[in-house]
Amino acid sequence: MSRPLLVVVDYGMGNLLSVSKALSALGARTTVSGKRSALCRAHGLVLPGVGAFGEAVRRLKRLALWEPLKEWVAAGRPFLGICLGYQLLLEGSPEFGWTKGMGLVAGRVARFPRGLKVPHMGWNRLVVRKRGWLLAGLPSRPYAYFVHSFYPRPADRSIVAAETDYGVRLASAVEFGKVAGVQFHPEKSQAVGLRILRNFVALCVRGTPQYGKQFHGPILRAGNAP
Repeated sequence: MSRPLLVVVDYGMGNLLSVSKALSALGARTTVSGKRSALCRAHGLVLPGVGAFGEAVRRLKRLALWEPLKEWVAAGRPFLGICLGYQLLLEGSPEFGWTKGMGLVAGRVARFPRGLKVPHMGWNRLVVRKRGWLLAGLPSRPYAYFVHSFYPRPADRSIVAAETDYGVRLASAVEFGKVAGVQFHPEKSQAVGLRILRNFVALCVRGTPQYGKQFHGPILRAGNAP
């Protein structure tokens, strides 16, 4: 398989066009879709996200995508969450009142401390902590582009691929198995972001079992994921 089919999940909250164009330019066949049936054909999923945590959960549930996405990640299939799409993997967020997340990664989303300018917007440095497939080929301290007002706090430090300082030390990238999340926007991060997206396409080229209606596997936390 030289050109994997990647589905960019469309629930009305993400920079879908830029992400899909970048993936297509890197050799993937890309579909932007908010339909559950699109997952049946996919070799990998990308979940972008810009906006409020609670609204994202409501929209994904309304589209009947919430449970299929949880099952996909729990099965260890290739998945990349971007910004809010990464935060949704955690147990929940206090943004505009507490909202439960997917609970696939132990830990919670947190509000930046008082006194910090929010949103955290612009270029900031990644400090690479783990060399896996996600950050392969990058220098140890590359720069990426951020736009966010809340940040993820995964409890399992072993999955943290990169950290970034912005008043607090935040886990700007995580990786476990074939699943990854990035708090920054790779589609806006020039060569660094393109390398990360290329790494995800390369992961999907190696192939993965397709999602099917018959799958009803257990929901796993990151430390136990395949």
